[in-house]
Amino acid sequence: MLDSNVEYYNKNADSFFEGSINADMSYTRDKFMSFLPDNAVVLDAGCGSGRDSKAFLDTGFDVMAFDASEEMCKRASEHIGRKVANMRFENMSFQDEFDGIWACASLLHVPMEQLPDIMKKMRIALKKDGIIYTSFKYGDGTKLRGERRFSDFNEKSVIPLFEAAGFEIIHNEIGTDSRPGRENEKWINVIGRRHDYLRKRS
Repeated sequence: MLDSNVEYYNKNADSFFEGSINADMSYTRDKFMSFLPDNAVVLDAGCGSGRDSKAFLDTGFDVMAFDASEEMCKRASEHIGRKVANMRFENMSFQDEFDGIWACASLLHVPMEQLPDIMKKMRIALKKDGIIYTSFKYGDGTKLRGERRFSDFNEKSVIPLFEAAGFEIIHNEIGTDSRPGRENEKWINVIGRRHDYLRKRS
């Protein structure tokens, strides 16, 4: 059975597409891309409307995109002109395949207790020294907003999530919502680099 978050996006695919497709994510995308090589291979994990996949493709990157919502996949596929896979985070089995993973406002729907394992899957999917970007609504703990459940973090609580999964945080910033009329909503934006060394115990 699809969970309530996925059902929400299936039922509201058109309105979510229209509400997010024009959000200006260029500042954060440019920051993320500055850490990637030319002709990078990027995984857009939980791609939603496909807005950022299209921007990466237009830059010359190769992009593999997926989303858990079948209806969002249809709209994203049409927007970017290539197939978007209907897949969930827990079904990821990639290994050393991507220079970067872009998980914009998507991991925030993964339950807190499942996030550590999903983050490890993300690390395994990246090439050596690969880069991941994620964003969460600013807060602390699990929150129910309307029909959707969110896992919220702040600039401090997000650090152990990344470090335990094998990432070095290279960018950790509080930002505002890029959608018109929602500028007062706060987000935490984090960029991490996969590392392959064991941290010394203190």
